[in-house]
Formats: sequence, C-alpha cells, structure tokens
Amino acid sequence: MNKTDRLMAIVLELQRHGTRRAEDLAALFETSVRTIYRDVQALCEAGVPVVGAPGHGYSLMDGYFLPPVSFTTEEATAMLLGLDYIGRQFDAHYRDKASGARGKIESILPQPVRRDVERVRAGMKLLAAKAGGGGVSEEALASLRRAVLEERRIRFRYVKKAMPDRTDERETVREAEPYGLVLNEGVWMMVAFCCLRREMRHFRVSRMSELEVLEERFARPETFDLQAYRPRDERPVTVRVRIAPELADLVLENNFYSTESAEITEDGLLLTLRVRQWGEALGWVLGWGAGAVVLEPAELRDRVKQELQRGLEAYSAGV
Repeated sequence: MNKTDRLMAIVLELQRHGTRRAEDLAALFETSVRTIYRDVQALCEAGVPVVGAPGHGYSLMDGYFLPPVSFTTEEATAMLLGLDYIGRQFDAHYRDKASGARGKIESILPQPVRRDVERVRAGMKLLAAKAGGGGVSEEALASLRRAVLEERRIRFRYVKKAMPDRTDERETVREAEPYGLVLNEGVWMMVAFCCLRREMRHFRVSRMSELEVLEERFARPETFDLQAYRPRDERPVTVRVRIAPELADLVLENNFYSTESAEITEDGLLLTLRVRQWGEALGWVLGWGAGAVVLEPAELRDRVKQELQRGLEAYSAGV
C-alpha cells in the first residue's frame, strides 16, 4: 500500500472505529509505528483534525467527516446489488432506506460510471433461496428488529416442525431475549436466549405467532457478537444415503442443506448428512424414490421401507 492510500485508509479507520493506537494501526497496515507517527503528522499538516491522547491513541475531532468519495464501477455495482437484495428481502422500513441510499449513490456517480454500473446490473440478479423470507410478515420482522435494538423481551407461540420420531408437544408459548436476526438461504431465524429452556436457541420466524414485544428489558452480553457467533452442534444424528449413479449430479446440484460430505463410489454417490432427528431426512429420501437407499440409521431405513410399502399398497388398491 502506498503512502497516499495508507493516509486515506487511516482516516477511514479512525472514522469507522473511533480511537485507535499507533500500534494497532501499524499492525493493521503492516508498517512500523514510526511510519504511523509520520502519517499522522502528514494528515494534520493537510488539515485533517487528528487528535492524540497519550496512552489512548488517535481519533478524529468530533464532527469531522471525509468529503464524498468516488467509487469504481465494481464498487458501485457491489453496493447497488446489495441494496437491491435488501429492498426485496427486508421489511418496509429498510426497503425505504435502501431506496434512499440507492438514490444518493447513483446521484454522485459520474455519468460514465453510472452507465457501466447499469450495464453490469442488467446482467446480474441476486435471488433468495425462498422469496419473501419464508412467509414472514413485515410486521413480525419490524417488531423483532425493534425488540433487538431496544433489548426488550418478547413473548410468542412457537410451533415446532413435525418429526416422525417425536411425540412431544409441538406448540409452546415462549419468552425470549432476542439477540439478533439472521437471513439464511431465504429463511429468517431469530437468535435468542430462551427463558423456558434457559439457553441459546434459534427460532424460525415463520413458526412464530401471537408475537408480543414486552416492556421488560434485558442486557445483551457485551461479549456476544452476532457476526462471529457459531451455534453449538444442533445436528447430532448422522444419516448415510447411497444415491444411484444416474441421479448423482442432480442430487449434488440440489445440495440438501444438511449435507456434510459427498463421495463418488463405484455404486453411486455416498452422502453423509447431519440432522437434529432422523425424521428431517425422511421426506428428502422418499423424494428420490428407489434412487436413494438409506444405509443408516436403522430407524430411518425401516421407516422408508414402511412408507414405500404403504405407497405400493395404495397404488395396488386403485383409484
């Protein structure tokens, strides 16, 4: 990185993160602390109000912002495609904000760059795996977003997915402390501390109803980082399935969400799946007909046999 780029990057870093030590900046830009000292001095001489506090680091004077910056065609395209996606997948509040941001970005683009961006956007489109966030209402998303931002507890009725190997109660009333919302392959999930189970849980928003944002507040742990958060293994059951050779390519293209590994063998495609309960894979296996043979677990293998036998009996009985 040359000096000019580094000076700009230092200002952006201070503007984005506030106070940063010279040592932190030196590590970030892979240079020496002495070089950072010289860079800060050059910024001050150029009129950038960098304030130094002994023992704390450097920061920008309150109220200082960089003047409008220029974007390359690729940078502008990336931002506008992202805004297009937000406009389709988020609720009305962020749809309006995305529209406003799009207008501001387009207004500062030089005419040649704007033409290039429009040409690229005309040939690209981002689609969610399931349009519309999996049947989630805008009101529900808006309420959950407010609960997350204001750190308020919520109460809701939750329906668990039906599993062939489970007979417990499928519908419960929960209270939870929402830590964040995640859009995963077109499905909105809420990451929250469940007051009933007394542990972190993931709730599919489309299965929530009678949602109520409570007055009671909570304090999200300072150590919690949604971007870095990785849930514990919630799919402890291993399912192994052999796929017929003629279906191997099609199965790989569909990419079942819980696929852990895939291996091409002489007998076909050997898939290893990880699921919460074997029942999750039942419908998927049956969907491939005789082209999918369950190797394990035995419970799933037996259940597939039963379902295939029932289907044969139903067809034998006629219409």
